Amino acid sequence: MATVKKYTKKDGTTAYMFRAYLGIDPQTGKAKRTTRRGFNTERSAKIELKRVEFEATQGITQKQECNKTFEQVYHEWYESYINTVRESTWARTDGMFENHVLPALGRYRIRTITTAQCQKALNKWFKITTHNYKGWFNYTKSVFEYAIRQGYITDNPAKRTIMPKKHANPGKEVPNFWDKYQLQTFFSYIDPDKELERYTLFRLLAFTGIRRGECLALTWDDVSIKNSTLNVNKTLTQGARGKQIIQATKTKKGNRIISLDSTTIFYLKKWQFEQKRNLFMLGFNNSKKDQLLFATTKNTLKSLNTPKKWLDIITNRMKLDNVTLPHITIHGFRHSHASALFAAGATIKEVQERLGHEDAQTTLNIYTHVTEKQDQEAVQKLVNFLDF
Repeated sequence: MATVKKYTKKDGTTAYMFRAYLGIDPQTGKAKRTTRRGFNTERSAKIELKRVEFEATQGITQKQECNKTFEQVYHEWYESYINTVRESTWARTDGMFENHVLPALGRYRIRTITTAQCQKALNKWFKITTHNYKGWFNYTKSVFEYAIRQGYITDNPAKRTIMPKKHANPGKEVPNFWDKYQLQTFFSYIDPDKELERYTLFRLLAFTGIRRGECLALTWDDVSIKNSTLNVNKTLTQGARGKQIIQATKTKKGNRIISLDSTTIFYLKKWQFEQKRNLFMLGFNNSKKDQLLFATTKNTLKSLNTPKKWLDIITNRMKLDNVTLPHITIHGFRHSHASALFAAGATIKEVQERLGHEDAQTTLNIYTHVTEKQDQEAVQKLVNFLDF
């Protein structure tokens, strides 16, 4: 049984202390003991001893406050998170936290972070980005939810914030696609004899609707000249520390076989022959089934930025002739493909399957735009139907 003892402090004054046995720790199996000292009177020490012993017999332990910072809790959360998503996703998430979330909240103890601090961070992100602020904040809330599950905190302060909302800018929004005639103009500025690789790459983007990463990951065994098809089954993306990696397609529906037109097949065959010759001159085995369609001079993966650089070269060439097209991104070729399919009379289901969307609603949400010609045709159909 614990007893109170008297002792002399360094300054020569008298104080009281005790050591108490609190039982066995159920988690470690080791004896739990506590030492309390610094009591001015024997009576105050005995009162505290009785309280400690009573709590121990009742199974009550003194709850220690969590002093972990938001950054420390984030790293705990992240260790579990990386087991639930693809490398490209967890690498992008880590970059987002390092660049935006941790500078705002990382140094604070997580139990002390207030709703006002969360709102301040959210308002700042809202000012510096168009859409990403919502994603950043949702990830921030996930870390707080993890802390609740771990017992570090009992409440999520981020849940009481007010989400800012971007308002549409006045004027007509420029769509990220080209119509039939704009595509024809673009291709007229690429010489298929002198720039066969570029011509073939942009031909694939425009006539198949595949994504940039899917295009750069293609190998020749994905192409069936006999069946005039393209097997899309992987994608090039960025992994940890910006390293380019090959991953599975974005969704299960992303694994798809696309029919190719005869002209695209013609240029693929032509490029395959020229590539083999180039690789042979560089000393590479040019007969491998897994040979990349588009490779560097070292026969490695091209940079994800290469198509954008090529697009800029071609559009700048057009500007020298005072020919200017609406600005589009590389992803705009995918939009152009979808718009052309709709203009040609393809159904929503057909476009969905060709683009590899998981469901038709995704197709509808993304490709709500129509060409001016389609709009005029829709009005004429209405007039013909009403007939008065």
